[in-house]
Amino acid sequence: MAPLTAEGVLAKLRSLSTDREISILKLSEPISTAVTQLQDSHQRTSDISTSSLDATTPSSLEADLTHYRELFAKLRFSYVEQVTKEKFIRAIVGDPPLIVSPQENVDLEKENLEAKATLKALKTEVAGMVTELEEKAKELSRKYERVQVETVKLEELPDKIAKLESAIAGLKETQAVGLDPNPELNLPLVKTLDLVESKKHQRAELDRQLEQLQNQVPRKKKELDRLQAELQPLETKRQNSMAAAKEAKRRKEAALGGVEDDLEERGRWFRAAEAGLKQVLEMNS
Repeated sequence: MAPLTAEGVLAKLRSLSTDREISILKLSEPISTAVTQLQDSHQRTSDISTSSLDATTPSSLEADLTHYRELFAKLRFSYVEQVTKEKFIRAIVGDPPLIVSPQENVDLEKENLEAKATLKALKTEVAGMVTELEEKAKELSRKYERVQVETVKLEELPDKIAKLESAIAGLKETQAVGLDPNPELNLPLVKTLDLVESKKHQRAELDRQLEQLQNQVPRKKKELDRLQAELQPLETKRQNSMAAAKEAKRRKEAALGGVEDDLEERGRWFRAAEAGLKQVLEMNS
């Protein structure tokens, strides 16, 4: 026996779907036909509309079933009432009148009790059968929906298989010709798995180092803020010293005699102070 392929399975599913169409409308045709015939031959006695039969759904069927149950209970009560009245009137006006003895009433009551017990047992059995049928119907509905979903996936499967086979053929051709310049892509499966595992370890190590550096960021930021706070006064002093040196140089160029020598001496002092401040700033940085 040849093995089944995706195309063969799909063809069988399509044939089954074509031969056995499942539809609530199909299942409701006997009910709708009977209702139509009843309405054609007798006058309608209920206020239910046949529009629900044109677009039958599970909810509409449940509503119709509830309505007909209530209607049947009312009609049954009316029927029993009318039959009882009719028998009572015939018993009174009959010739001779029908006289029922107490023993006959007792016997009839016993028969009614037995009939009621039998009817109750039948109702219980029917209710159990209805519940079981409902469960089976729901289960079949779920299976049918699952089959429909799987059928759609199966229809897409041949195209995916063809694409994968084409991709595999291309990879085999590339590997055979050796066109890939990256030697790591030409490794066999075992070495490729070892390489992947090694890359995973490297990435884990990099992640660990990155986490450590991220943990050091707040401390380094606080240290940077502290150094900037310490550097601010020194920067102010440096700017003041540079301004004073420029002013001294200007005065030296404009001054004469002893004043010039005094300014020159002050200038040398300011330059020495500036050099000292620069060395302090370099040490702090």
